[in-house]
Amino acid sequence: MGVSIAEAGPADEAAAVRLWHDCDLTRPWNDPVSDFRRAIEGATSCVLVARGEDGAITASAMVGSDGHRGWVYYLAVDPALQGKGLGRTMMAAAEDWLRARGISRVRLMVRSGNRAKGFYERIGYEVQPVATLGKTLA
Repeated sequence: MGVSIAEAGPADEAAAVRLWHDCDLTRPWNDPVSDFRRAIEGATSCVLVARGEDGAITASAMVGSDGHRGWVYYLAVDPALQGKGLGRTMMAAAEDWLRARGISRVRLMVRSGNRAKGFYERIGYEVQPVATLGKTLA
C-alpha cells in the first residue's frame, strides 16, 4: 500500500475529523475540531496523516510532547484499510517524530473495552503501573 506521511495542515481538518468520527474516536465531551487545531498550531504537537496515491487521508495520529514524555492520540485508520499494517506505520511515524525531538518515552491512553489495546500490546506497548486521574475544569 503506497502512502506518504506528513504533518497535517489547516486544509486537512475536515478529512481528519471525519476519519476520527468514522473510527469512533470522538466523544461528546471532547471537541475534535478544537483538538485538531490545537495540535497543528502547537509548538510541541502535530497531527500526522497518511495519504493514499489519490491524496486522500487514510490514517492519522496526533502526537505531542509535554517536555518529559510523548503522547499519542487519535490513531485512526480508515476502516476499509484496517488490518493492512497502516496502524503500525502511523505509530512508527509518531515514535520517529518524538525521537527527532529528543523524547525517549511515549504514552497513550486506551479506554476500557477498546479493542485497540491488543494492537498496542502487539507492537510493544505495555500496561503501565500507574493510575490516570482526571478532573474537568469547565
